[in-house]
Amino acid sequence: MLSDNEVKELEKLANENRQNVIKMVYNAKSGHIGGSLSAADIMTVLFHKCMKTVPECFESKEYNSRDRFVLSKGHVSPVYYSVLSQLGFFPKEELMTFRKLGTRLQGHPSLFCPGVEVCTGSLGQGLSIACGIALALKLDKNPAHVFALMGDGELQEGNVWEAFMQAPQRGLDNLTVIIDRNRLQIDGCTENIKALDPLDAKLKAFNWDVIEINGHNLIEIYDSIQKAKQNNMPTAIIANTIKGKGVSFMENNAGWHGKAPNKEEYEKAIKELNNNV
Repeated sequence: MLSDNEVKELEKLANENRQNVIKMVYNAKSGHIGGSLSAADIMTVLFHKCMKTVPECFESKEYNSRDRFVLSKGHVSPVYYSVLSQLGFFPKEELMTFRKLGTRLQGHPSLFCPGVEVCTGSLGQGLSIACGIALALKLDKNPAHVFALMGDGELQEGNVWEAFMQAPQRGLDNLTVIIDRNRLQIDGCTENIKALDPLDAKLKAFNWDVIEINGHNLIEIYDSIQKAKQNNMPTAIIANTIKGKGVSFMENNAGWHGKAPNKEEYEKAIKELNNNV
């Protein structure tokens, strides 16, 4: 259970992550804002309160027992990098090198960046990778947990459903998938392009435990992840979110899927986020 003080601290961290996303994409003049903002609360709670992370420690005994994370929707790397910087994987000043020549912070996550477990970006592949990691941990009798964050648009990829079949078949109760259900993808509404609903029923039919939450309610995010970690079967958390969350003119606007703000839009966005502190 999160205390009131913990919730307040997480709210500040999530807001900082949103501001970092805006600053990084504006500075790079490219990047993916909408999905980064919708996932900011999920990423903040997951990394700061639910995952076992080991920032400095490739030599330490605890390194092998760290929890693993796969950012299947690899294009939302800005929020991933922001969270990693908060945890001390690299200096926060490095965030402004995002998408610059020679940077460790590539447009999609790569192993150049400290804290990144898997190179991702080709949508639909992250869950298969996560299944492989979870199975390997099982075979090694390693108690670490595997988390994968997916976009709802990428659930239209066929191999996603092969992976959804594989996890229960292999008894991967050490695997939790969080679906950022903001209902928008680059071409518009997911339900107009290739409908996913009823998503919960489909996942249950594939023998997953399903938890549906408000993906911007920090307590619901925390409680659902804690429950998933104790589950005896693979768990899918459907986190209902708002694309562009936190910036009024970006919210529920598919046009902000992969677009950088101009100077006026940047200043307006940062002002709104500052007012939310």
